[in-house]
Amino acid sequence: MNLDPYVAALHELSRISGDVILPHYGRVGLGVEHKADQSPVTIADRDAELAMRGWIEARFPDHGILGEEHGTVRPDVEFVWVLDPIDGTKSFITGVPLFTTLIGLLHEGRPLLGAIHQPVLRQLMIGDGRQTTLNGSPVRVRPTADLSQATLVTSDPLLPIRHQNPKGYAALCDRVRLYRTFGDGYGYMLVASGWADLMMDAVMNAWDLLPLVPCMTGAGVRITDWQGRPHSGLGETSAVACRPELHDEVIRILNPG
Repeated sequence: MNLDPYVAALHELSRISGDVILPHYGRVGLGVEHKADQSPVTIADRDAELAMRGWIEARFPDHGILGEEHGTVRPDVEFVWVLDPIDGTKSFITGVPLFTTLIGLLHEGRPLLGAIHQPVLRQLMIGDGRQTTLNGSPVRVRPTADLSQATLVTSDPLLPIRHQNPKGYAALCDRVRLYRTFGDGYGYMLVASGWADLMMDAVMNAWDLLPLVPCMTGAGVRITDWQGRPHSGLGETSAVACRPELHDEVIRILNPG
């Protein structure tokens, strides 16, 4: 399969969404609404997704789209785009430039391509499951061999306590060298580019997760759910991403007994 047209599409969709998002970033008085699950949403989230959806519909009218803000069309076709216009809206609304835009392409229900875009820092990561690049240069997970030397990042330190095994989570935090909440899509970018060793999210939606998978695997990162199971499609709800040599130990610590 020739992926070049779709890789070019990832670049264009990143540019389009960034052009919508950046004028709203850091703006005092930006209106914030809350959805049914109490997660925040802004005009930047909604308009960026609309802009990407419009471009996809014009260029790939037979493709499906799954988006966080505007729902799903044609979910059962061969190619489906997955869009999270602002992954990390809580960072975005507090002026923290660690939010990202996540864009993925599924082929027959499986992640084929993914992009993580940080428009403020002008960073674009693209992965196809075999190679991952950051601004065009190949990147790899760093060769950390021991948890005592590892840096762990996560999106929300309370969610593992509420939704997973809190004792296992606390034990893992005690084992690593450094623990920080540089989370959401940016945390996965840090792992894939060699700046951190372990990224975890206790609760995720399909649009949070599926674009990440090709970026992680292409950088030599093993990514599974919290219990160590491979991701198999739209029903996944958690992620643990790290160097393969550390992964089994991490899963054992997170799930004692």
